[in-house]
Amino acid sequence: MSRLSPKHRSAYRALSALALLTLTAGAVTACGASDPAPKDPAPEHSASPAADRAGASKLRMITNDGHRVAFHVTPGNGRTIVLDSGGGEDSSYWNALVPRLHADTGATVITYDRAGLGRSEVVPGPWKVESAVGDLKAGLEQLGVTRNVTLVSHSQAGEIANYFAEENPRMLSGAVLVDANLPPLFTDEEIARLVAASRPQVDAAKKNPDDPRNRQLLSTAENYVPTHRAFHKVVWPDAVPATVIVSEKTPLEASPVDAQRWRDAAATFAKSGPGRTLVTAEGSSHDVPKDRPDLVLKEIEGMVAAPAS
Repeated sequence: MSRLSPKHRSAYRALSALALLTLTAGAVTACGASDPAPKDPAPEHSASPAADRAGASKLRMITNDGHRVAFHVTPGNGRTIVLDSGGGEDSSYWNALVPRLHADTGATVITYDRAGLGRSEVVPGPWKVESAVGDLKAGLEQLGVTRNVTLVSHSQAGEIANYFAEENPRMLSGAVLVDANLPPLFTDEEIARLVAASRPQVDAAKKNPDDPRNRQLLSTAENYVPTHRAFHKVVWPDAVPATVIVSEKTPLEASPVDAQRWRDAAATFAKSGPGRTLVTAEGSSHDVPKDRPDLVLKEIEGMVAAPAS
């Protein structure tokens, strides 16, 4: 491995924490990190800041399991595209892509803030994928969206996508998994490697647990091993087509072994069922929607346009 500059050594340290959460790089390095959720979320149906400029997106606050979750809806025709951000990122991560998707497809485009991010309320305790899946399903149902959904999931949101698809295949017409966490990666050996690599960052985060980035790191780390052993067993339904975009560099580029395992996991997932396609985002970091937006748009629009199986 070539010697790392100070800038890249900093990125390497950030990617050690990234190894545990497999977050978007910006979430860990504070580029585009979310502010704490406000104590008093904006009223339902109000426009988001981005919506004021675009004149289309509306904020809808839904309630699930005792907490409020912010959904941002750009209305369109009967098709729906749901964009789910990586760990530590809120709905604003997709701001540049939403108007382009809406203009190109005419579909309703929905983004949302997971609990503790953006305008959504904090839920204390460890991060539970079941709760995240429940929030997404409850939000879509309360918005009247129960079928013909194309789910687009980046990074840690891949875990939500896999459980959501397994439990609700009839709601989905397809999915685009953008450098996403996928079950084949999380063998017992790889889980142990990721936990060990991330331990210094977890210990450092404990010194300032109220910081939104640290809160996300700590909540995910708390039950990481059992959560990802269970995730390793999740089976994507054959009825739901999926495009798997894998970055060339991966979120684990500082470790050639782990980076190759990331790519291998994407290839294994793509080969494990019908209707799955593997696409490599050449030259891209883990931050594929920022590095290769045209590629991401192309694959989403292709999935939306594909005839129902």
